[in-house]
Amino acid sequence: MSDVSKIVSDIKNGNIKPIYFLMGEEPYYIDKISEFIESNILTEEEKGFNQMVLYGRDVTVEEISDNAKRFPMMADRQVVIVKEAQDLSRTIEKLVSYVENPQPSTILVICYKYKTLDKRKKLYKAIQKNGIVYNSKKLYENQVGEWIRRVLLGKNYKIETKAAVMLVEFLGNDLSKISNELNKLMVVLPKESTITPKDIEENIGISKDYNNFELRKAVGERNVYKVNMIINYFAKNQKANPIVVTISLLNSLFTQLLMYHSLKDTSKNSVARALKINPFFVSDYATAARNYPMRKVSQIIAFLREADVKSKGVGANALPSGDILKELLFKIIH
Repeated sequence: MSDVSKIVSDIKNGNIKPIYFLMGEEPYYIDKISEFIESNILTEEEKGFNQMVLYGRDVTVEEISDNAKRFPMMADRQVVIVKEAQDLSRTIEKLVSYVENPQPSTILVICYKYKTLDKRKKLYKAIQKNGIVYNSKKLYENQVGEWIRRVLLGKNYKIETKAAVMLVEFLGNDLSKISNELNKLMVVLPKESTITPKDIEENIGISKDYNNFELRKAVGERNVYKVNMIINYFAKNQKANPIVVTISLLNSLFTQLLMYHSLKDTSKNSVARALKINPFFVSDYATAARNYPMRKVSQIIAFLREADVKSKGVGANALPSGDILKELLFKIIH
């Protein structure tokens, strides 16, 4: 995020490079940077003749070079943006001849999503010399809650920890989807608001009481009544609560419990670092570790693998996913 801020800040201050090669697994920041350049370099009057958007599937590398070599018309610069440039991955190295001698009045933006350039090859080295290479890396799920908090803070909002966890549980680490949902919340909630689980439930449709976060907590506490309430809700709402996601999250919980049992230092900060979790949740893991000794945890991981296979239709005689989940939770808790 700091790299993105620097790129945007440099552009605002007039420190503009002739080439921006935006690559990597996380499309969110690639889109943000290219959208900023598309909206802010040229005036509306200049854009008509001097700004073009190309798509990798429709052009060749030679055509990109030819367009980039043009001189601007009645403006100091022209902007050429190539979206979905990953479709040119087999021939992208041919761009090196242009990159080694770029047109100073052109800003060429290459959006190369889900892939990266080979750092050993000429193109990467040439862009580093004459432009900007930005590698947009995917966040781990345990980093997304903090990302949500920082994004909201920058827009004068706050969020309760449980509300952030609900978003991550529901949307994973897809920053574009999370950003869309946050924008919905910011439309209906006034600035300076603190977003609560109730806000998430009412405006996004994630149940604040019946979700994977609450299930994991109830399992950790061995709260049979609450576990049954949640899995019955899941069985009635299977589309919104796919079993594959629930099994994956429970597997994550018990894998982390195995790690917890092997720790010598179980202080709050030490556990948070080792398990890569928010310190807020350490007490939940301590409770779960008391309820599930290491031997039981190992047994549960075997149950989870068995349920995962059944959920994919192997050896389950086409059992409904709700029944597979009920059987799994019975084995875990008892």
